[in-house]
Amino acid sequence: MKWCRDAGCEIGIDRLGNIYARRPGSDPDALPIATGSHLDTQPTGGKFDGIYGCLAGLEVIRTLNDEGIRTRRPIEVVIWTNEEGSRFAPAMVASGVYSGKFSLDYALDQADADGIRLGDALAAIGYDGDIEVGARRFDKFFELHIEQGPVLERENEEIGVVTGVLGMRWYDVRVKGVSAHAGPTPMNYRKDALGASARMIGELIELASARADQDGRCTIGELKIPKASRNVIPGDLSFTLDLRNATLEGLEEMEQQAQSLIDRIAGECGVEVGVERIWDSPPTAFDGGCIEAVEKVVAKSGYRYRRMTSGAGHDAVNISTVAPTSMIFVPSVGGISHNETEYSTPEQIASGAQILFEVMRNEAGIL
Repeated sequence: MKWCRDAGCEIGIDRLGNIYARRPGSDPDALPIATGSHLDTQPTGGKFDGIYGCLAGLEVIRTLNDEGIRTRRPIEVVIWTNEEGSRFAPAMVASGVYSGKFSLDYALDQADADGIRLGDALAAIGYDGDIEVGARRFDKFFELHIEQGPVLERENEEIGVVTGVLGMRWYDVRVKGVSAHAGPTPMNYRKDALGASARMIGELIELASARADQDGRCTIGELKIPKASRNVIPGDLSFTLDLRNATLEGLEEMEQQAQSLIDRIAGECGVEVGVERIWDSPPTAFDGGCIEAVEKVVAKSGYRYRRMTSGAGHDAVNISTVAPTSMIFVPSVGGISHNETEYSTPEQIASGAQILFEVMRNEAGIL
């Protein structure tokens, strides 16, 4: 906030804590060219995912100031609240409210593992602003981000021109068997919630592997056994399921097949199972004009690049439903992300920031 004010930005905060830092343009009625990302991270997250896009947006403004460049449209850097969903599920909830996907009350009422509401957490740090969520609109939105995967590095490319994002759905799976003593209970008499879950997880991963040509993905990120003990057969267990696919049809088929195999294994193992879908983000195609604007700058720059689809969700997915949007990727060393060793080199970071600067400057119009 201090850095943005020092750069001469006008600051606004909405009711979900989304921060808007605007460099005015010459036309007070023109919608801004916006960029930005998020500052929140994962429990084992690194320092590039999201944060890079925020700092690069500020660097765009600083460079315009340093060069004395005036633009017709304002330039706006946005910092979205709770993109990751690691403390308050679902992910991207604040940009979701901005785009009309969720209601404000729904977002404010989401609670963390300690029962603290998002609305109360924002109020506690003074970021429950007074601007209505969605009141500040954009002419176009460009999000700069690390790739979070290995493709650019392995293909020796320097920039990713992102054309869209995989569809994804999140589920909570609850498996209920019978807790029993590990010694006296023969294997064929057991209703082992963990044994059943292990079979489900193995087949779910195989399901996604068979759809690799459609960018099929399956991840079990959390597994919890209440009151676990090494000599007790688990009778109650929950795990999370994350399914992704490049097409809506493929995602629907994966969901149906996943539900079918979960039900089948539950029956074979004598356990009960419940599957709740808690989040749905359909496959997203970004705006053709924004993609072309990025590609034109990248091609002229001489950087090696490729068009690509993002496997991860981003706030740009939600924003794309209400404003023309696209994304720019730079490589992630080793393809590692959501990990403390997450890294992109200074040269990679600089190349992405340079592309963002030129795109924003072009789209805002130089006087």
